[in-house]
Parts: sequence; structure tokens; C-alpha cells
Amino acid sequence: MNIKSSKELVDKANESIKVMSPEQVKNAYDKGEVTLIDVRDIRELWNEGTIKDSIHIPRGMLEFWLDPQSSYYQEKKIGDIKNIVLFCALGFRSALATKALKEMGFDNVANADGGFDSLKKVGLPIITKEKK
Repeated sequence: MNIKSSKELVDKANESIKVMSPEQVKNAYDKGEVTLIDVRDIRELWNEGTIKDSIHIPRGMLEFWLDPQSSYYQEKKIGDIKNIVLFCALGFRSALATKALKEMGFDNVANADGGFDSLKKVGLPIITKEKK
């Protein structure tokens, strides 16, 4: 059996999707031109915070929450969809998530290269997420 590595899957996904540099994401964020979606696990948000005004949709629920035909559909989750930029910790899960949304028919999606870590480094504002 020839199983592809997760790195192979991520590399292949990044070849087929739009990938934005942290600087490009910050520029678009500062202009109000993007909707940021954080696909990390809720515990990561509790421990590390998230980007101010980003929307949290855990990776495991992304396709279901954004599919109008799914019983899990969250109609109000995104609201005014601008250009969607997904991020996770380092950009691996969000690469696969971006590819999935593109396959669903979203054409305004991109992956943030380097993920949350790189977005913090270029100065995007971080907020802490309270446990409920």
C-alpha cells in the first residue's frame, strides 16, 4: 500500500490553491478586504489567542458549516463573505481546508502561508479567546 504523507497532501493542495504571504494578508486585513477563518482547534485559541475579527470554524466542521444542504449549516457564521483567507497554526491544515472549500465551489479562498505564527509576526492584532 502506498500511502501519501501529510506533507505530500499539503504540498499538492498548495499547488492548486491561492496562497497569500503574511504581508499580503496583513495588507488586505488592514484594508478590510478579507474574512479570516481560523480552522485551529478551540484549545489552540484558548491557549494562544486568535486574530481580531477572525471567525473560528474548526477544521473538522468547515465543509459542514458552510454547506447550505448540511444539517450542520451555519447560515450566519460568515455573513458578508469577502475574500476568505484560512489559517491554522503553521498553514498545513488550512491548506487542506482551502482546497476543500475550492472543491466545494468557493472561488474567493486563499491559504495564509505560515499560519497564525507568521500572521502574529507581521503584526496582526491578537485577542484572547475565553473558555465558555
